[in-house]
Amino acid sequence: MEKNEWKEDGFENERKIIIPTESFAPYADHPMVQALYATDIGYYPRAARHHVERPKGSDQNILLYCLEGKGTVEIDGESFVLGASDALCIPRSAQHRYYADAQAPWSILWVHFKGENVSFFPITPCRVIHMNSTAADQRMMTLFRLVFRVLERNYSQGNFIYLSQVLSVILSEVYFREKTNESPAGRRIVTKAVHYMTEHLSGQLRLEQLCDMFRISGSYLNVIFREETGHAPLDFFLHLKMQEACRLLEDPSMRVGEAARLLGYEDPYYFSRVFSRVIGMSPRAYRESHSAQR
Repeated sequence: MEKNEWKEDGFENERKIIIPTESFAPYADHPMVQALYATDIGYYPRAARHHVERPKGSDQNILLYCLEGKGTVEIDGESFVLGASDALCIPRSAQHRYYADAQAPWSILWVHFKGENVSFFPITPCRVIHMNSTAADQRMMTLFRLVFRVLERNYSQGNFIYLSQVLSVILSEVYFREKTNESPAGRRIVTKAVHYMTEHLSGQLRLEQLCDMFRISGSYLNVIFREETGHAPLDFFLHLKMQEACRLLEDPSMRVGEAARLLGYEDPYYFSRVFSRVIGMSPRAYRESHSAQR
């Protein structure tokens, strides 16, 4: 493709907005805005001949999210191919260029962003992140539509704060939301076991029940529970019970014996001993300390 055929923008049905965050003082000085804010955002559907080149890099970080088709991103001499449901972030100041595939031009969502909290997101080293969830594209489109909708309204401090929070969710969707197919089998078992435990805090639990439920051995269940939680399964269940006991005892009308029965303990004295061992004080002392704090 000849250079004069390239297009940076101007695609049918595109959306592109410059966000003048830094021009709106004192809004830009608000800590929640300074933490993370966008400067430009856009959506380019079926962007044939799309090509952007910045030999000196950009003053912002740039997130690209490919909805369909494909394209190539070159960052400091390293090349990455983006296909459907792929995301990539170009770090601030990195030399780069990116362009749509000639045969299957991409549709992309993109946002330029800055802020003090950027360092909390693992945007380096550069890598393509594939979103395995079938709903990922829909979630990203929804989040970008939220930003577009807010930007069509007034520039106010509240809206700038809201935009910063939505941007944080967009980045968290890419970098922190667990990808469906990447979750280890052991972690999925622990998650399901914890859900079962929280729904059965009023009863008793035997290790054999969990082993039968997931068709695994007790030794394996112990190993994966300790890896994920730092506790053995029944010890973890006991801690969940005592956390619920604390919540119950924060109600001044709740008697210790009643809390014990709600958690499956017929003997309130035995319940008190267990509570003291796990929490470090008796149920009555806990209630008194909570009342004093209130």
